[in-house]
Amino acid sequence: MKAEFKGGSPKGTVAAPPSKSYAHRLLIAAALAAGESQLQGVALSQDIRATLDCLSALGAKYRLEDGVLHMNGCGGRPAAAGPLLCGESGSTLRLLLPVALLGGGEIRFCGTERLMARGVGVYREILTGTGIMLTEEKNALRISGLLQPGIYRPRGDVSSQFISGLLLALPLLPADSRIEIRPPVESRSYIRLTLDVLERFGIAVLPQGENAFAVPGGQQYRPGRFAVEGDWSNAAFFYALGALGGAVEVTGLNPHSLQGDRVCLDMLAALDSPGAELDLSDCPDLGPVLFAVAAAKHGARFYGTRRLAIKESDRVQAMLAELKKFGVEGKTGDNTVEIIAKSFGPPQQPLWGHNDHRIVMALSVLAAFTGGVIEGAEAVNKSFGGFFRALRQLGLEVDYADG
Repeated sequence: MKAEFKGGSPKGTVAAPPSKSYAHRLLIAAALAAGESQLQGVALSQDIRATLDCLSALGAKYRLEDGVLHMNGCGGRPAAAGPLLCGESGSTLRLLLPVALLGGGEIRFCGTERLMARGVGVYREILTGTGIMLTEEKNALRISGLLQPGIYRPRGDVSSQFISGLLLALPLLPADSRIEIRPPVESRSYIRLTLDVLERFGIAVLPQGENAFAVPGGQQYRPGRFAVEGDWSNAAFFYALGALGGAVEVTGLNPHSLQGDRVCLDMLAALDSPGAELDLSDCPDLGPVLFAVAAAKHGARFYGTRRLAIKESDRVQAMLAELKKFGVEGKTGDNTVEIIAKSFGPPQQPLWGHNDHRIVMALSVLAAFTGGVIEGAEAVNKSFGGFFRALRQLGLEVDYADG
C-alpha cells in the first residue's frame, strides 16, 4: 500500500502511542499471574496481537473492555494448546520461548520467514545440554523439554530479549537460578524495563554486579492494575519532525522513563552540528530516524550499528538505499555507518519501506517536508497503526487508506 505525501510543515500536538516494549512485558507477566490483572493503554498493534494470541494459546484468557485489557493468568503453569503464532514479532518469540518451556512438552512457534531467519541462536547455545531440543522447520521452530533451574550464560551483544525471556521465566522454577551475561551488553535499558515489570508483579531478582543476576526460584507473579506509559521509540519520529523545522509537541511521555530511546532528544540535538558522532549500541531502534535527520542536516557518523542488520530488515542497507533517492550517500564500516549529506532534495523515485515499520516512519519524516511516495507503507501496522493519522493531525497531507 502506498503513502503519498505533499510536502508541508508539520505543526501541532500529538500524543505518543503506548510503549510496545513495556506492553509485551506487562502482558506476559499478567498472563503468568494467578488471577486477573487490568492493563490500561495497550495498543493492539500487530506485534502486541501476536503476543496476546500466543498467551491465549498458553492458557491465559483476556478481554478488552472500555479501553482496559483484563488478563486472567495461568498461575505460572503455561500449557500450549496449539502453535504459537508470532507473525513478525521478534519480541514475542524471544520473550516467550523460555516461558513456554515452563510447561514442558512440545511447542511449535510459527512466524514469517524473516523472523525465523533472525533466529534464536542464543537460546540454542545456552539450552543445549539441558534437555531442551530446538528444531528448525519451514517458518517455524519446534521446541521440547522442560526449563530447568541453573546457571545461564547468554551473550549480551545479540539481543537483550534473550536475557529478558530468561528473567521472566526463571523465577517460576522450583529452585534458584543465575544469569551471567557475557559482555559486551547492548540494549541494557531493555533489561531494566524487564526488571521494572518483574518488581511491579512482586518478583524479586537480585543484581550481582553489572552483568549477573541471582534469580530465586519458587516465586509467584501477583496480579494488579497497571498502565502502559508512552513510547519514546515512536515519539522519536515526531521529535525528528521538530528537529527538521516543524513545530511539534509530543504528550504522554514519562520524562524519567527507563526506556533507553529517551536519549532521542539528546541525539537529535547533537545532529544540529556538523561532525556529530553517536553510539547506537543501547538504542538501535533509533538508527533509521537518526540516519534520516542526519541526511537532511549535516551528516553524521554512527557507531554500534551491527545489530541493525538483524531487525525486520537490514536497516543500514535499507536506509542507505532509500537515502540515495534523496541524493544522500552513506558508507559502512565495521559496526559503523557514516551519512554523508551532499545534495539533499526531494526523492527522484518512489521510496520503499522494506517491510519494516521503522524504515517507513523514518522515510515519512523526510517525505513530510519534501513530498514523495512510500510503497509498502502498511508496515507501520506492526507497531503504530495510527501513524499516518497522527501525521495528518499535525497538518500534513498524507494520502493513505488507513481507515
